[in-house]
Amino acid sequence: MASAESSLLTTLGPSPDPGKSEVELDCWFNEEFKFILLPVSYAVVFVLGLGLNAPTLWLFLFHLRPWDATATYMFHLALSDTLYVLSLPTLVYYYAARNHWPFGTGLCKFTRFLFYWNLYCSVLFLTCISVHRYMGICHPLRALRWGRPRFAGLLCLAVWLVVASCLVPNLFFVTTSTRGDTILCHDTTRPEDFDHYVHFSSVIMVLLFGVPCLVTLVCYGLMARRLYRPLPGAAPPSSRLRSLRTIAVVLTVFAVCFVPFHITRTIYYMARLLEADCQVLNIVNVVYKVTRPLASANSCLDPVLYLLTGDKYRRHLWQLCSGGAPQRPMAASSLALVSLRGNSSCRWTDTHLGQQAATLEACNGEERG
Repeated sequence: MASAESSLLTTLGPSPDPGKSEVELDCWFNEEFKFILLPVSYAVVFVLGLGLNAPTLWLFLFHLRPWDATATYMFHLALSDTLYVLSLPTLVYYYAARNHWPFGTGLCKFTRFLFYWNLYCSVLFLTCISVHRYMGICHPLRALRWGRPRFAGLLCLAVWLVVASCLVPNLFFVTTSTRGDTILCHDTTRPEDFDHYVHFSSVIMVLLFGVPCLVTLVCYGLMARRLYRPLPGAAPPSSRLRSLRTIAVVLTVFAVCFVPFHITRTIYYMARLLEADCQVLNIVNVVYKVTRPLASANSCLDPVLYLLTGDKYRRHLWQLCSGGAPQRPMAASSLALVSLRGNSSCRWTDTHLGQQAATLEACNGEERG
């Protein structure tokens, strides 16, 4: 199979206007909109993302220790978001300068790599949180075994390494090219390698987005069913409502940030592979470019999850913002989504994962009784 982008670009040549990066002899991509949309949106994500995630890291490191499993996942999620937003000033400059990249090929490769590393690490960390909460609500005994902070830390390390390993080919695909006085930093690859890049990108999307998204949907569907089921001794309506809000936030991140980006990117790649009509290509190109900032916006939406799931996090954040006196570090427990009634003699959170299973059996029997 001949290279799709190569065949598509046999009639595509360098544009006399560097603002139009890919131009057919009788089909010009009008991308003027992105030189306003992308710098502004990336600048907003940088300011909000750094402003929200930097204090989060500080709180997790110095005021919310020791961590439980959920706090471990959230810390790594905040770390991933922070690393990504620190790379955004280079993209703000690149698009504000109308596709001119003066920072070298190495930094171009790393910046594009960091986008997808953050994207898929965020997906997997949110999936870890979803599975952890599902276990805590629907299978509390198993949560004692698999919900320990040490296991969560090892799983987070595995996420970092697995995603980075899967994205190593991206470092070879992404490159720069010169067009007149303009240096382009390609988001995909050279025209002659485009079909290979699409195959690689499709496999990565299925493994690092499709499967985790399905797992998250299944977990939250089962969680919602359990939370809505009126069981004796189960969590009061207010606690169940907080849990359902957490479900809503994670699903919103997927629906707003991840799903539109992957759908429009797939359509865009397929349209180029199949050499679609010029008008179709322009429409698909615009829609795809519009959803790119949405994928970056997860760095701003993720901190909402911390606010909804951790009472200690909210309290310490409020003290930080109001200039109150810092308190000694406290355990950051947030798994206790299904609490027992106030007069129950058996209470548990994942801060005490080492307690005996027999005690939990007694508690669960009391809940069901």
